[in-house]
Amino acid sequence: MKQLSIDDIPEKKRPRPVTAHEVARFAGVSQSAVSRVFTPGASVSDRTRAKVVAAATALGYRPNLIASSLITGKSRIVGVVVPGLNNPFYAALVDALSAALSLRDYRVMLFTARHGTSADPILEEILRYRLDALVLVSAQLSSRLADECAEVGLPVVMVNRKTDSESVSSVTGDNRAGAACIGAFLLAGSHHSFAFMAGLDSSSTSRDREAGFCERLYQAGVAPPLKVHGSYTVEAAARATRALLKADTRPDAIFCANDQMAMAAIDVARSEFGVDVGRALSIVGFDDTQLAASPAYRLTTFSQPLDEMVDSALAILIDARSGRDSSAGPRIVSGHLVVRDSARLPPNGLKQVGGRTVWMPPAKQSIN
Repeated sequence: MKQLSIDDIPEKKRPRPVTAHEVARFAGVSQSAVSRVFTPGASVSDRTRAKVVAAATALGYRPNLIASSLITGKSRIVGVVVPGLNNPFYAALVDALSAALSLRDYRVMLFTARHGTSADPILEEILRYRLDALVLVSAQLSSRLADECAEVGLPVVMVNRKTDSESVSSVTGDNRAGAACIGAFLLAGSHHSFAFMAGLDSSSTSRDREAGFCERLYQAGVAPPLKVHGSYTVEAAARATRALLKADTRPDAIFCANDQMAMAAIDVARSEFGVDVGRALSIVGFDDTQLAASPAYRLTTFSQPLDEMVDSALAILIDARSGRDSSAGPRIVSGHLVVRDSARLPPNGLKQVGGRTVWMPPAKQSIN
């Protein structure tokens, strides 16, 4: 039997939504009073609020956010662009953003950009919606689209990615310093042959992590690391790991530009090559996703504090929506190198911070 849809119900028999006018008449107040009750921050007396809420409950009224946005000019909807949710870090970041925005009575409209491509086509679609702000999570933004967003008054902040434009705000982890810290950590662990597994060359995040890592090795007089591309995917990271471990001279340390690639590298090294990860081969990631701490991986990785990144991004957007001046440009949130079992331990520098073991280089090994 065919399942009925709303289109199969005759128009006269369809349930009609209760209007704000009917709630106002039932409560004995003006329609504008109803609107104020359901507008966050609007001024309304406790007595009027109680009457309207009671009437709305009795009638089954649900505020029409679209209609409200036409009146106030604010939809209380924030667009979030993410290149898919296969990467656990992206999923965790979107979840943290959604929770923080919900506490401020905003809702999220999610857009997914195709992995490894320019975000321009999807942003063209986004600009057709009535959004209060736009957050780009590890998504690219061309200067042309940045200018278009500015022209229509749409505040934009990039999270975990940055652009060369000085007019666009961004919030990132300390990619360069974090990668330099990883380089210092591996050097302190008496490693001699290094490899770097890149994400996408178009990604500022991957480029900054590569630069910080290479700079630290260069300062130590060590040959540049072998470079392979994991492209931020499990499949490409697995292929890259096989290429490294089949080489005549294997590296004894691999720094992967994110945790997802590092965990793929651990799986291949253990299951296909029988390598003792953490002893014969050190593998280090970046992000400190939830799965990194699992017994299956115990991954050493540089943390990105999600809550601080989200708070910084929302502070930028709230300032922009309130008309307050907020200097554009990058904001960098510091993290720690969290030490687990996937890499050899150096003789010193290990500390306990917030219940985790972290590594901090001694003063004489400054990474700046």
